[in-house]
Amino acid sequence: MATHEIFMPALSSTMTEGKIVEWLKKPGDRVERGESVLVVESDKADMDVESFEAGFLGAVLLPAGATAPVGDTIGLVVDTDAELQELLAKGGPTAAPAVAPTPAPAPAAAPAPTPAPAAPVAAAAAPVPASSAANGRVIASPRARKLAQQLGVALEGLTGSGPHGRLVAADVEQAAGRAPAVVAATPRAAAPAPVSAPAAAAAPVTAGETVPFTTLQQAVNRNMVASLAVPSFRVGYTIGTDALEAFARQMKPKGVTMTVLLAKAVGLTLARHPRVNAAYTDAGIAVPAAVNVAVAVAMEDGGLVTPVLAQADRTDLYSLARNWSDLVARARSKQLKPDEYSTGTFTVSNLGMFGVDRFDAILPPGTGAILAVGGSRPVVAANADGSIAVRRQMQVNLTADHRVIYGADAAGFLRDLAQLIETNPESLAL
Repeated sequence: MATHEIFMPALSSTMTEGKIVEWLKKPGDRVERGESVLVVESDKADMDVESFEAGFLGAVLLPAGATAPVGDTIGLVVDTDAELQELLAKGGPTAAPAVAPTPAPAPAAAPAPTPAPAAPVAAAAAPVPASSAANGRVIASPRARKLAQQLGVALEGLTGSGPHGRLVAADVEQAAGRAPAVVAATPRAAAPAPVSAPAAAAAPVTAGETVPFTTLQQAVNRNMVASLAVPSFRVGYTIGTDALEAFARQMKPKGVTMTVLLAKAVGLTLARHPRVNAAYTDAGIAVPAAVNVAVAVAMEDGGLVTPVLAQADRTDLYSLARNWSDLVARARSKQLKPDEYSTGTFTVSNLGMFGVDRFDAILPPGTGAILAVGGSRPVVAANADGSIAVRRQMQVNLTADHRVIYGADAAGFLRDLAQLIETNPESLAL
């Protein structure tokens, strides 16, 4: 009897374990080569997992909601119906828990084990438009199902925008006549449009309870601990924002946000300061061929993800704006591809929308620097001739790996970034 194992796949280079969000097939169902069998939550996104073999799903070894290390066997596929019946008759692995219609809550996560090599039996599927119903069963994310119950929306008949037509929360909100949910905050003082949702935001917790970490939060925790081994230092700078805010008001009707303007400004400045875009490796300083600006975005269920604006220095402003809108929408529905959140060479994080004046950001592993952006506010400042004027300013702090970047490098980068923002923001559109 030919039995093929379905392994927990490695959906990103940092993934050590994954949580099963939903089985799209149940034991006994026909499985075609390349067909999605289940949905796995990695450290940053929900991804469909395909079968590399045609046959029948013989066993589900872990139910929805369970977590397993990368490389662990989570299901079995057999070649023929006769082999399926033989497997069932033996009463072996198919005695595993059955698939529930709605994923059960994930158990408290254990410390992340060392990942085992993943065999090439399953791979992430690229999103393609399709119907949200498969074999008469609606395919929807757990959050979409929960939201549908809250809003009284029937999932049957809806068209999903997720991978292979899977219904996501935004589809349910649209069916209910609501705009897709966006993490928002009311500024304490007038400020530029936020660079992102706050990197420190987390899901609500209840007093007296221990709330298990999500897969995403576990990944963030590991990264933060790893950052403690990096000899980092911080440099602050005050940047005038009058010219940038005036330009942002002109560009807003064209769909260009302050986030995109700042990412573009950072990208152009990094192109002039390649060392600040570099990272430490055991072999030496790795200087990337591209300037990929990652921007921290808080997730509604806790943790954060960093969608990447690839080649921010070379991509025109309007294309960056379209890319960013798409990235944020898919980040909040956990539909980003690994290279859309793991290839950043420099990170921008912002808490300015909460009225935060300044803060220090923790350096993400594998990069050389991260820029923390505070809120813009009016201040009384002296002109060059000694007169007094009211100007808008923001504080930025650069956290840098001292093995790669020195004080003069950081200062030069911040000086040139400030000059671009203060004197020539219109050049961002060229």
